Amino acid sequence: MTFTPPSSFTTRPTLRGTFGMSASTHWTATATAQAVLERGGNAFDAAVAAAFVLHVVEPHLNGPGGDLVALVRQAGAAEPLVLMGQGPAPAAATIEHFERRGLDLVPGAGALAATVPGAVDAWLLLLRDHGTWEPADVLSFAIGYAREGHPLVAGAAATIGRVADLFRAQWPSSAELWMPDGEVPSADTLMRNPAWAGVLDELIAAGDTAADRAGRIDAAREHWMTAVLPRAAEFVRTPHRHSDGADHPGVLDAADLASWRAGYEPAVTARFRGWDVYKAGTWSQGPALLQVLRMLETAEDSQLDPATAEGAHLLLETQKLAYADRDAWFGDADGVVEVSALLADDYLARRRELIGDRASTELRPGAPEGHAPTLPPLRADVVAAAGATGEPTVDRSGQTRGDTVHIDVIDRWGNVVSATPSGGWLQSSPVVPSLGFCLGTRLQMTWLQPGHPASLVPGRRPRTTLTPTLLSRGDEVTAMGSPGGDQQDQWQLPVLLRMLVGAYSPQQAIDAPTLHTTAVADSFWPRSWSPAGAVVEDRLGDEVIAELERRGHRVRRAGDWALGRVSAVGRDAEGLLWAAANPRGAQGYAAGR
Repeated sequence: MTFTPPSSFTTRPTLRGTFGMSASTHWTATATAQAVLERGGNAFDAAVAAAFVLHVVEPHLNGPGGDLVALVRQAGAAEPLVLMGQGPAPAAATIEHFERRGLDLVPGAGALAATVPGAVDAWLLLLRDHGTWEPADVLSFAIGYAREGHPLVAGAAATIGRVADLFRAQWPSSAELWMPDGEVPSADTLMRNPAWAGVLDELIAAGDTAADRAGRIDAAREHWMTAVLPRAAEFVRTPHRHSDGADHPGVLDAADLASWRAGYEPAVTARFRGWDVYKAGTWSQGPALLQVLRMLETAEDSQLDPATAEGAHLLLETQKLAYADRDAWFGDADGVVEVSALLADDYLARRRELIGDRASTELRPGAPEGHAPTLPPLRADVVAAAGATGEPTVDRSGQTRGDTVHIDVIDRWGNVVSATPSGGWLQSSPVVPSLGFCLGTRLQMTWLQPGHPASLVPGRRPRTTLTPTLLSRGDEVTAMGSPGGDQQDQWQLPVLLRMLVGAYSPQQAIDAPTLHTTAVADSFWPRSWSPAGAVVEDRLGDEVIAELERRGHRVRRAGDWALGRVSAVGRDAEGLLWAAANPRGAQGYAAGR
């Protein structure tokens, strides 16, 4: 027995044609990608052009000083590669350094939490190796919006409003860029960033003497890492206000920047219902979704319906086990266990046996290969001071404080990209006046606790929440992802189950009511957790919600259309392309031809 969409379920049609793209982003990024594809560019050209536009038009969700994770597959390739745009901790970012400054957590705002910025170098690497366009053509869209202006989106205006006092009192360079007349700008205010347009001009000019396209892109990458970013590192050496309420200098320096470059890695994979599902490694949270799917593989189809109390309970409890493993075992350490041990059939069978009829109130990591887990310190339901963090994620009630962005593109040749860029948000740290952007704060995802896989160690990447997804089955392929911090894969899971098990169309699956658990250690400062917590959309229904509460879940209703920012593209069994986007927040877009 399976589950299927209700006969009364309405949905927008998917778009089919010679390309497809979807995004949980600003409309200008979708229009940019579509323009590139219409003019003969491939999926990689389109994704890179859209990404640089997003730095300009959604600065509260991502920026040049941030990072990215992407899954990219060339047409005809058997498997995707992970595009790794997550920079490591600086050499001076030691646990001892933070402790000497009186810190027991890495701050959520301020440049002391900065890693080596990875997004720009990663996008340019993708353009060099898999794109076809010249850097000047790809960057022209972003330069135009930065120099000539763009309407400020409501989310960015609201974010500036939340941190306006911080900007005025402590970060004057940010106030100068984002509040030029001293007041919080309203939505649709025409915003310009000429300093950033000038930096992009520099990147193009750096390659003027190169002999070929690859050389021009490499010159732009070198200029970015050795000439532009050192200016940012020097600027944040001046002490400035952090989210702990104290002033600290940043520690990133030119040597850190000179020793790192973006790259590619093999994807981690698991099979579910005949599909190969690909994720980034345990330096992301991606393998937790693979664990969940493998634990659900043996369930009856009818038990996997998120619209039933049985299905919702099973999803919540299975995810608690996977994310407990994430919080104990995932990170960029040399590795106590391999990811293969976390995905081993016998290990996951033992984990699955822990699921009962009642909601668990414990964080229960496993012991793969007999190794004892190390848990980080848990803080129950800590609430951060207003305006102090600025992390673009979704809070535990489902209320958006900003997210990040996600882009999926597939073209007529079968090239496909699933990318989640983030970090370097306008509220992360003070703007560097001559550059028009700020550094990110990804180090807040590390622990100041020696010996944990996600401990702060110089030269290691923090364990990121960014987690795009790619699936394939023969000639069929699907790329998808979502903004949303710790909820990214949790919101993708019901969509996947409805598509792969319930025979929903992609758009139906995205539109259907969703939920997530908060019984995981928050990846963002101040690193709290809510035992047995669950957040649901009201459309799940009173009967289902009441049964979840009877089973012991601490349910918060988020509203009818409040959770999830999933977008997806793909190619079906007949070779037709499709795209589907999220209606929530009126911020998801799908386009195709």
